[in-house]
Amino acid sequence: MVEQLQQFGFAPDVAPIATQWLGKLKSERRVSAKTLEAYTRDLGQFAAFLNDHLGEAATIPSLSALEVSDFRSFMAKRRAAAIESRTLSRQLSSIRSFFRYAERNGHFKCAALSAVRSPKIAHSVPRPLSEEQAQRITTEVILENSHAWVNARDLAVLMLLYGCGLRISEALSLNLKQAEENPLVVLGKGGKTRLVPVVQAATDAIAAYCKLCPFQLSAKTLLFRGAKGGPLSPRIIQLLIERLRGALNLPDSATPHALRHSFASHLLGNGADLRVIQDLLGHASLSSTQIYTEVNRKHLLEQYQKAFPTA
Repeated sequence: MVEQLQQFGFAPDVAPIATQWLGKLKSERRVSAKTLEAYTRDLGQFAAFLNDHLGEAATIPSLSALEVSDFRSFMAKRRAAAIESRTLSRQLSSIRSFFRYAERNGHFKCAALSAVRSPKIAHSVPRPLSEEQAQRITTEVILENSHAWVNARDLAVLMLLYGCGLRISEALSLNLKQAEENPLVVLGKGGKTRLVPVVQAATDAIAAYCKLCPFQLSAKTLLFRGAKGGPLSPRIIQLLIERLRGALNLPDSATPHALRHSFASHLLGNGADLRVIQDLLGHASLSSTQIYTEVNRKHLLEQYQKAFPTA
């Protein structure tokens, strides 16, 4: 890791501090491997920028002497690379975290960073499918492939996304033993586990897939397999949804993750408690779940306008 950060542009006196910070994130905060990779990439890109911006590898004295304009220059360069506000905000958050760690442990302090504002993120709401559209996707998938076991596999995956609200990574990481349990014990973001009840349609779809799968499935091996028996790639499901989107004339917002949004939105629309939906989705904060109330309110207004266009 030290060599990697030195290669990005950090001087030898800074690279060990960055490595210690990443180690703390992994051991104490227990961030996921993907999150740790994102932090490393964010800090590496900042180090590479400073190497070019300062004309030398970033040292402790040079990091301490950075000004607001330096951080703004980094953000401007990332903007020029077509980086969106949400990603840029996350990168700035990673940099802040590293600098806070360095200050708390007496390595260096940069007062200018506290005056740097994060970019504004446009307010957006999830775009779930209608109940009819979601049902059409899970119905038409059986016509997609000439191999019955592949159709059964794809249907089982989609039923876990829509019927249980799983992320695609969560569904594809299940093993046979987990899939046979109800409720499911799901390992979500940040290594957090949650219990998710399995609807009968999903249970039936998984059983049908297991019966038809040509590869041997054991308790601790991955449940969903690719055409050659290896782990099923998320890209296969993404391409499947793309094909169904065209065949069924669905909006561009129809993606595997939209099925998870649909799960939450349809539960809320049918009277489910917001706290229950939060637990089922594995959201750490209720504010992440509350956005679905806005989705339903928008849908209600749209239906009202259709029914009473002159109101």
